[in-house]
Amino acid sequence: MSAVIVVGTQWGDEGKGKIIDFLSEQANMVVRHQGGNNAGHTVVSGDREYKLHLIPSGILYPDTDCVIASGVVVDPRVLLDEVDYLHQRGIQTDRLRVSSEAHLIMPYHLVFDSLAEDRLGSQKLGTTLRGVGPAYMDKASRMGVRIGDLLQPEVFRDRLSRVLAEKNHLLSKAYGRDEFDFDAMFTQYLAYGEAMKPYIANTSVIINQAIDAGRRVLFEGAQGTMLDIDHGTYPFVTSSHPIAGGACIGAGVGPTKIDQVYGVVKAYTSRVGDGPFPSELLDSVGDGIREEGHEYGTTTGRPRRIGWLDTVVLRHASRVNGLTGLAVTRLDVLDRLDTLKVAVAYRYGGDVVTELPDSLERLSSVEPVYETMQGWQRSITEVRRLEDLPSAARRYLDRIAELAEVPLALVSVGRERTSTITLQPLF
Repeated sequence: MSAVIVVGTQWGDEGKGKIIDFLSEQANMVVRHQGGNNAGHTVVSGDREYKLHLIPSGILYPDTDCVIASGVVVDPRVLLDEVDYLHQRGIQTDRLRVSSEAHLIMPYHLVFDSLAEDRLGSQKLGTTLRGVGPAYMDKASRMGVRIGDLLQPEVFRDRLSRVLAEKNHLLSKAYGRDEFDFDAMFTQYLAYGEAMKPYIANTSVIINQAIDAGRRVLFEGAQGTMLDIDHGTYPFVTSSHPIAGGACIGAGVGPTKIDQVYGVVKAYTSRVGDGPFPSELLDSVGDGIREEGHEYGTTTGRPRRIGWLDTVVLRHASRVNGLTGLAVTRLDVLDRLDTLKVAVAYRYGGDVVTELPDSLERLSSVEPVYETMQGWQRSITEVRRLEDLPSAARRYLDRIAELAEVPLALVSVGRERTSTITLQPLF
């Protein structure tokens, strides 16, 4: 097999960065297919920690090609800052390619992102204010600017003049805000285009050629299934498709070329931002898990909301992604707990339901039905074989796989690359 998709099965922050990094050692190419710099992942390698928001973590391997595909929205300033960040740490980026068809996050997108959240007040969505949503809105309304436009000054001038006229009109007339200066923005973004020029390419061609040649291609996304704009907790979602189908769309690859879909599931649940969270813990147990797991946003630094593992959510993710294997992360964070709970169903009204409600209002009203399991109360970070885990930890993993109806493929027992138990060939 040569094409593998890794998706998050919860609300993001499942530890995909580590799993992608672990798999990248075996991959020839890593492809980022959606989202923007509104999400990030942290990778620990030896005594170094890397925080990345756009460039795939495969860039840390000297022989791995990395692609930012057309489904991603790119803030060029952030991308170039990340390139500099890697160069300062001795990491070369000559193997990076960025789609000419990827849409740009423009300065006005950040402004409109902030204005929209302010206008919503107590009903705000909790966005990261990175301009990602407004950039996707412009893409859908055919008002977007693409990276390839920056390499054609006259095309870029014409497109920006038309778009900026409308944005400035809205800013000044509706919000009483200062307008953007066309010449300054035009000059600045042409300079960004020149700096990005060595990386810009037709990435769909590159990716398909790699798969057809039998190279091992790994697709990574941002966020998680429950933030998918169609299949998540709408409207408390992102603006793109973090699910497996989104990889095909965002990368320009047909679904028949995909071999495996691995779902990353944290051994508990977390989320950032507003919206329903049935298994949320608002007590000292949740606080303890947050501190033990360092559960603060890579991009925003915001404390994440914490809850018990929710297998209703996990089954939903299994269905919409077509999962073929599970990668369980952060199991070690639960080492100190004497008992654990797993949400196996919801109670709504007088009924017990085992599938995720298709209504935000119903989901906001459910009560989780828990199973209680014994904890293992010992450190597992040095364990490298499944059979060497405490029996209570193995029972917990077995129950997760049973409830998800998906086999275990990998278990992470620590932040280091080496703190990983592999249960089946991943490529």
